[in-house]
Amino acid sequence: MTATILLVRHAAHEHLGKVLSGRSDDVPLSAAGREQAQRLAQRLGKERLDAVHTSPVRRARDTAQTIAAVANVPEDVAAPLDEVDFGTWSGKSFAELGKDPLWHAWNERRSYTVPPGGEAMVAVQERALSHLRVVAREASGRVVAMVSHADVIRAGVAGILGLSLDRVLSFDVDPASVTRIVAGRWGERVMSLNERWL
Repeated sequence: MTATILLVRHAAHEHLGKVLSGRSDDVPLSAAGREQAQRLAQRLGKERLDAVHTSPVRRARDTAQTIAAVANVPEDVAAPLDEVDFGTWSGKSFAELGKDPLWHAWNERRSYTVPPGGEAMVAVQERALSHLRVVAREASGRVVAMVSHADVIRAGVAGILGLSLDRVLSFDVDPASVTRIVAGRWGERVMSLNERWL
């Protein structure tokens, strides 16, 4: 038996494209993001969801609550789905980060560059995949949505596909998108990447 895991990136928020929000918990969905979340929830309502797991960060929780309400299932906060800990970069504008050589190094060589005071991408990958695999074993035959963040989803997909973490920016994970994983005791398979209906 297999489980279907829907890796969902949260909908758009007020800082999108301007500020590296990181784990800031005071960043709500934008008006456009709330509309995205509602449309996404209606689409996922057709998937017969059995559970919704979410990152603890507000923008993910808001997205997950919208999905769970339409699917009539509870949402569970799962720490392994949390955003990357960007350390001292959190809250900085992308314009400001663009002047930092370490920021450029991190975006080119994520396999070993670490944000100052933050978390290595390999640690992000390990926690995300561990959670996915535990849930898949316990949810055989079920469909579980996991609402998380772009880099967390990218790290998980890279691990499943055997890609270097240096390649995580070679594919998109857009706001309110779904990446579909089928998982079982034999391992995991990526069935789709960055599905969008907006």
